[in-house]
Amino acid sequence: HTYADTHPADLVTRCARSKFEHPRCGSLGFLPKKRARRHRGRVKTFPKDDASKAPHLTAFLGYKCGMTHIMREVDKPGSKLHKKEVVEGVTIIETPPIVVVGIVGYVRTANGLRCLTTVWAEHLSEEVKRRFYKNWYKSKKKAFTKYAAKHADGAKDIERELQRVKDYCEVVRVLVHTQIRKIKIGQKKAHIAEIQVNGGSIADKVDFGVKLFEKQVPVDAVFTHNEMIDVIGVTKGKGYEGVIARWGVTRLPRKTHRGLRKVACIGSWHPAKVQWSVARAGQHGYHHRTENNKKVYKIGKGDDKLSASTDFDLTEKAITPVGGFPHYGNVNEDFIMIKGCCVGPRKRILTLRKSLFEQSSRNALEEVKLKFIDTSSKFGHGRFQTIDEKHKFMGMRKRKVV
Repeated sequence: HTYADTHPADLVTRCARSKFEHPRCGSLGFLPKKRARRHRGRVKTFPKDDASKAPHLTAFLGYKCGMTHIMREVDKPGSKLHKKEVVEGVTIIETPPIVVVGIVGYVRTANGLRCLTTVWAEHLSEEVKRRFYKNWYKSKKKAFTKYAAKHADGAKDIERELQRVKDYCEVVRVLVHTQIRKIKIGQKKAHIAEIQVNGGSIADKVDFGVKLFEKQVPVDAVFTHNEMIDVIGVTKGKGYEGVIARWGVTRLPRKTHRGLRKVACIGSWHPAKVQWSVARAGQHGYHHRTENNKKVYKIGKGDDKLSASTDFDLTEKAITPVGGFPHYGNVNEDFIMIKGCCVGPRKRILTLRKSLFEQSSRNALEEVKLKFIDTSSKFGHGRFQTIDEKHKFMGMRKRKVV
């Protein structure tokens, strides 16, 4: 007798094709999965204020260029990787200096913060004025002409509003805009954001913000090497997607009637409606997301022709790879290099924020020293770190002769 003859019920149990329960597919914490209302990542929470520190900015704006990889030596005593070389992917974010053009004061109410007043600088560039028009070409370009007269008339109104901020407000933020003309992404309209000023008294914050009016603030004035930062942005849009791609549910068997990329049962007879937690097709991507604790590996200067050289790799090269970053181009301004990936496609505006908490993990406290930064072509299988290296290896080619 076979085992099946003596234990028929046991065989049925063992041959059961699927489980009766399993963890659900996709998180419900990100509902509703719809298109973001704003293209630029919005800071919903700024770091907690500490009056004992000097006034400083808590966020910055940048544009995603693309990714490359680096090699470094791990410094983690006790770890198996200690003193070993590792290769890690990094993201390059171009961060031209931001320009401070205003200051906003908030008072606390029972319903949260309420804007008390806003003070603008006297001179605003064309790229920030474009933000206030749908069609700059057809407009009369009169934005802020009457407001600028307040500065000319002894600035009494301006001083009065600044004094109101000092007297009544509890939170002070500065209005900044990006210098979008400095990067070649085909857009002339600058992005504007509010950045909170932390540290010092309210009067110190206001004086700090006013001193920065119409001045450029570089990225190294906000962030430092080895710091942990948060990246806020809108993810890459994928359009209308089905349940397999959108929620990660399992495909049905091959012979299923009327398609197999579906949810087999979308609910019981009663309640006689589809529950909110059932996976359905719809918008996928272009969602607002915040990624915490991205380590800053490098802050580079735009005018530095050796921004990708290291103490171990003496090749003279800038951060731009051979042929440029695909679908972006060359990096000519300041940039920040963060570990790993981040949200959004190339050219997407990203908001970089200081970490909300004091970092104490080993990863956060580790001193990173880069040994090698890859600048080979990102369009195909790059073999050469610089264009000169390629010409030297390939020799005279037909294209060069012609």
